Amino acid sequence: MILHLLVTLCILSSVRASSSASSDVDAFLGCLSAGIPPSLINTPATNSYSSLLLSSVRNLRYILPGITKPLVIVAATEPAHVQTTVICGRRHSVRIRTRSGGHDYEGLSYASIDPHHHFAVLDLAELRAIHIDASRAEAWVGSGATLGELYYAAAAANRTFGFPAGNCPTVGVGGHLSGGGFGALSRKYGLSADNVLDAVVVDAEGRLLNRSTMGKDLFWAIRGGGGESFGVVLSWKVRLVAVPETVTVFGIRRSRNESAVDLITKWQEISPALPRDLYLRVLVQNQTATFVALFLGRCSGLVDTMRGHFPDLGMAHQDCQEMSWVNSTVFFFFGTADVPIEALLNRRNPDYYLKVKSDHVQEPIPRHAWESIWANWLEKPEAALVMLDPYGGRMGSISPSATPFPHRNYLYQLQFFSVWFENGTAALEKRLSWVRGVYKDLTPYVSKNPRAVYVNYRDLDLGTNELEGNVTSYAKARVWGERYFKGNFKRLAAVKSMVDPDDFFRNEQSIPPLPAAKW
Repeated sequence: MILHLLVTLCILSSVRASSSASSDVDAFLGCLSAGIPPSLINTPATNSYSSLLLSSVRNLRYILPGITKPLVIVAATEPAHVQTTVICGRRHSVRIRTRSGGHDYEGLSYASIDPHHHFAVLDLAELRAIHIDASRAEAWVGSGATLGELYYAAAAANRTFGFPAGNCPTVGVGGHLSGGGFGALSRKYGLSADNVLDAVVVDAEGRLLNRSTMGKDLFWAIRGGGGESFGVVLSWKVRLVAVPETVTVFGIRRSRNESAVDLITKWQEISPALPRDLYLRVLVQNQTATFVALFLGRCSGLVDTMRGHFPDLGMAHQDCQEMSWVNSTVFFFFGTADVPIEALLNRRNPDYYLKVKSDHVQEPIPRHAWESIWANWLEKPEAALVMLDPYGGRMGSISPSATPFPHRNYLYQLQFFSVWFENGTAALEKRLSWVRGVYKDLTPYVSKNPRAVYVNYRDLDLGTNELEGNVTSYAKARVWGERYFKGNFKRLAAVKSMVDPDDFFRNEQSIPPLPAAKW
């Protein structure tokens, strides 16, 4: 009898909870419809929901069965739509995730691995206006714009305008800048975040703020701390940087039989110390190392620089390709400059499955370790693309506490980028096993205490949030948070306590509020 009563009470409790949640969602939708056109409110019952959800999914792992999808997607077209969504979400207990429409390695902007987490998505893809002030070499850029759209617009205004940001044009401006933003011009001009002058944010109260009204702490936090934890960043004012009318690029391929391992070993110390006008990365794929360069000058200057700093690569005049800076952004993504620059405006990527892990390197990895990595991992058919990107230059001369991005004093960044197209558990497990295996083997040779990771290369393997009461646990979040932010994590949590103490903007790796006892 008692057991029957307990079961009945549990069932009634579950029904009430389900009914209450359904009631909250209905009330939330009603609240939205009072301030947002119905055509912009997409639920699973509307015809446009699936196509909008998939419009910027870059990782098919996060639309598989068992992944929690949004209750509603609001396709905002003006700031008031964002304010309404935040206010209604707060009022009716529906949390908001923000998607600017670019990349998201772990799908946190549109999906959840927690089956009990109910949320709405604010899609900012239509908030992508770009306004260039050529006289001041500045631009206002909507978070929904892509890097390719920004590069194209800057060059259209003046072919000597550039912007320091990532090498992939389909990356969204909003996520990229809020995570720091590293790319081919960072050694010359610093990170994207180092060149942000102002921003417009909707905070957890639904207020529209700019740099002067948000205060210095929030402005610091959104430039590298992940904007999704603190509010919704609608747009960014950025400093455009000067590039020559003609730049030079090359891509030099070397196999293992052509001293690839020796060259990579030497590259580790050479590349971060090169003149700031030269960015030299390495891509390892299909058992071949490709050395890819951007030089802010003519071919003759690049040949002289390479002969003086890295003669072993054997770079010669015939390796050069001279072009405009905007064409070089096409070259870096497509591997050729023969593609028209209008390709930068294409927001779509092919659909694929993805897992990425990354590291930072403080001391050069010994040659014998590279030999072992190559033999044990890079020769496997499921081997991922390996990207080595040099730090140093301007980005390394800025204090690690100037923005939340703390990784300024390393030699280089290392990324294992595993992409596959075949569906199924076997393919998934094979790729995950490779990425996690090589990552484990690298442990003795990479950064330590903490093993540092760039926040824009999200990795849920590092840990996920847990709740204490109704807010994210700061103690548990430190496990992953100090990997991304090192000593800046505590300050980010303090800012979170000031601007979103109730932890409304929350996901699996959002910044937690700092407990009062930690201040």
